[in-house]
Amino acid sequence: MKLNAVILDDEYWWGGSTAMTCKLPITKKSFYELDMNAAYNQTMPLFLSSMGRYIWSAEPFTVSVHDGVIACKGPSEIIIKKCGNTLKDAYLYAMKKHFPFSGKIPPMKFFATAQYNTWMEMDYNQTQEGVLEYARNIVKNGYPAGIIMIDEGWHTRYGLWEFDFTKFPDPKAMVDELHALGFKVMLWVVPMVTADGKDFIISTEPDRKFLTGGGGENNYFLRTDDGSVALVHWWNGYSAMLNMCKAEDREFLKSKLDFLMQTYGIDGFKFDGGNISAYNEANIVNGTQTKYTPKELNRAWCDFGAEYEYHEYKDTFGGGGKPTIQRIRDRLHSWDSEYGLGSLIPAALCQGLIGHPFICPDMIGGGEWSLNYQRGFKIDGELIVRMAQCSALFPMMQFSWAPWRVLDSTMARLSLEAARLHEEFAEYISALVRESALSGEPIIRHMEYEFPYCSYAEIEDQFMLGSDVLVAPVIKKGEVVRTVHLPLGNWLYLGKIEYEGGRIVTVDAPIETLPYFIKRK
Repeated sequence: MKLNAVILDDEYWWGGSTAMTCKLPITKKSFYELDMNAAYNQTMPLFLSSMGRYIWSAEPFTVSVHDGVIACKGPSEIIIKKCGNTLKDAYLYAMKKHFPFSGKIPPMKFFATAQYNTWMEMDYNQTQEGVLEYARNIVKNGYPAGIIMIDEGWHTRYGLWEFDFTKFPDPKAMVDELHALGFKVMLWVVPMVTADGKDFIISTEPDRKFLTGGGGENNYFLRTDDGSVALVHWWNGYSAMLNMCKAEDREFLKSKLDFLMQTYGIDGFKFDGGNISAYNEANIVNGTQTKYTPKELNRAWCDFGAEYEYHEYKDTFGGGGKPTIQRIRDRLHSWDSEYGLGSLIPAALCQGLIGHPFICPDMIGGGEWSLNYQRGFKIDGELIVRMAQCSALFPMMQFSWAPWRVLDSTMARLSLEAARLHEEFAEYISALVRESALSGEPIIRHMEYEFPYCSYAEIEDQFMLGSDVLVAPVIKKGEVVRTVHLPLGNWLYLGKIEYEGGRIVTVDAPIETLPYFIKRK
């Protein structure tokens, strides 16, 4: 099916994938291309117009924009509809029609305090001693205990979902201490299975079935047309991949994860991988059976994890309207607008507009682990502080670099102040979470969404937190003032100094300050 939509004069479009937000908004002058089957991070078959139009399909489709035309092509019907005159009109109509919210709310602990992830401190070298030292220092340095995620490397082979006892000699004692400190504990998992080891062999070799009383009769994993196991390429090489559309694969993984919860007290899981592009590649390379589409496989992976109260995702297709925790993909330790600090606000704005309000920016300082091994790499303390400030008034914020280790005393103090600011706004943020679960409205909102036709469509470096708080983080190195587009009304800078809106204002924004305004009632 095909659809060609002519972009109108002064019309702006948002949507698609949060991995492509550096190209948004789309205008008559834009060049933009997206294949949703090869996309990552949050992706929805939806584009929204500032003039109340939207484009939608039930299946992934390709988009090509040039010469003022949005050209769409996909396997099912692609519609364009006008349902109002504003971006908000288009979003609310499309959301209620195609991905209505259920009213279900993720655990409020995600939003009440900062979260912590062990990845940037230890990357693949996770250890029990390292995790406990990290957690103890969180509390020792004045940070609130929250959710702590033990990232990739806690386990043995991929697909065994078992602690590596050489690195974690007593997982139960570790989790007990983390709980005593006030943390909820999550483990990183993927649907990948290394193509060796007892579970893989028993599950795929008929002559091994005597080892388990019939294990060889199972048909786990994504399969090729001839019934053999499909090997999928991902960032750690080639592995088999669970097919979560099949009950036996779901039950297999559930038994593994439930064992971790029941035996060690694990509270939940960070569900990584399983992105639509991996499943699509498996279909192309391996001739995988076409009974399940990449969309269905990704959706099944995401629906499975959402059954766990504590969970996190970053690669979902068609997940709008679901009460899932969604993280922006790994960012670089940089200021740039494509993969660094400058990309966080545009990505968050897009997430909200495609039905993902419960969003977390990437790990503060950037989560791209390979930075640790680049020759001459140095941590930019100013960048970490400004990223912590930018994250502070998102629904969630997540530390990974240990500020007390990588920053000087002044910058470490400012990082802590950003975490405390998030706590100060926790009640307001929690109220927005509850409202959004019912209304479906974004928590972080584009200026154009709240104030249509005020020449705000191209402003992607400030945002509204709900309807009453305007946030304008400093996202350029060395800046100590901030120019802000202030809507009509009276606004209190930092909740104290009154400004009259309807104009552009410049405010002081030294390194210790996150510029924000509260609407005066």
